[in-house]
Amino acid sequence: MLSLAVGPHCPATTSHGRPSRRANRARALRAVALVASALAGACGHGPGGGPGGLQQPVTVVTLRSAPVTLTRELPGRTTAFLVADVRPQATGIVKARLFREGAAVKAGQPLYQLDDSLYRAQFQNSEAALAKSEAALEVARLAARRASELVKTHSISAQDHDNAIAAERQAAADAQAARAALETSRVNLAYTRITAPISGRIGKSAVTPGALVVANQSAPLAVIQQLDPMYVEVSQASSEWLRLKEEIDAGRLKAGGAGTRVTVLLEDGRRYPQDGRLEFADVTVDTGTGSFALRAIVPNPNDTLLPGMYVRAILNEGIRSDAVLVPQVAVAHDPKGGATTLVVATGNKVEQRTITVSRAIGDQWLVDAGLRAGDQVIVEGVLKVHPGDVVRPTEAAPQAAAATAASAH
Repeated sequence: MLSLAVGPHCPATTSHGRPSRRANRARALRAVALVASALAGACGHGPGGGPGGLQQPVTVVTLRSAPVTLTRELPGRTTAFLVADVRPQATGIVKARLFREGAAVKAGQPLYQLDDSLYRAQFQNSEAALAKSEAALEVARLAARRASELVKTHSISAQDHDNAIAAERQAAADAQAARAALETSRVNLAYTRITAPISGRIGKSAVTPGALVVANQSAPLAVIQQLDPMYVEVSQASSEWLRLKEEIDAGRLKAGGAGTRVTVLLEDGRRYPQDGRLEFADVTVDTGTGSFALRAIVPNPNDTLLPGMYVRAILNEGIRSDAVLVPQVAVAHDPKGGATTLVVATGNKVEQRTITVSRAIGDQWLVDAGLRAGDQVIVEGVLKVHPGDVVRPTEAAPQAAAATAASAH
């Protein structure tokens, strides 16, 4: 027989002194109730907005205004600084090619030699014609001189004297025409040796020795391009230009204009070591694309850039003297693109702000509206607080603030 003794403060036991099952169940229920109560107390927010009424610690960054250079990255192509088509100015057979394809050439360097037999004969004929006209001029000059002496003594008539003077002038004109014909022959003979019009890199030759070329033909024999410096031509949307002009007119932005620095990124993403400068902006908008052309000039001493390469140009659009930048980690975006951030307002109370941002600068957003210098935005602990909570803010470490400032420039 088992005897049970149950008291108000003592658990029921068996005759062997061990707790009964009912007592063990009661103890377990009391333990669960205590744990649940503790958890409820730990998860509840007190008047201060933190656990059990404690203020939640957060890390903030105090915004400051500072001058910021605004840039725009645009796609573009490289073009040669100078381009010259090598075309013949005389007709003839190519006797020799005097350059190596792809090599650097100097202005005036011989490139092709044409057969000059016919042109040399014409030159010699012009020389002979000039000698003949000069001899006739000398005879006419002597006759005019004698006629001038004889007319004084009335040995010849005035008419004969006038004829002698006219003959001298005619002979002088014939000699002048012969000199011009000789110069023309000399130029044509020189055209049989085709030279480089500019200095630069020459491409492949379109003809070989033995080919017939025609004066002023449409097809070039070769193309020379000056590669140092190089042009980088990009296009910018007219809508962006209107936005920039509005900011400049309003005084919010100081325009860079011609001569501003341009950074070039190569096709593989590497930064080109030489910075260029903006040379000019076109005055006509392309009706098909709604954009206008910009041209930058970039040094190219090592011929790294070649005509036709795809690059990206980073242009300085201007300087905003009182820009406010907010860390990107402090900004949330909704599905419609709206931006919000949490700010520690008066009394350390959390306030949600709707802001307007225009572009990313490093790891920060450029603020157009909604924030101003002196506001404290929460960068750590955002998920632990809600609007209306009272928090305990701590300024971000100086190292982090310095890194943030460096990324803005």
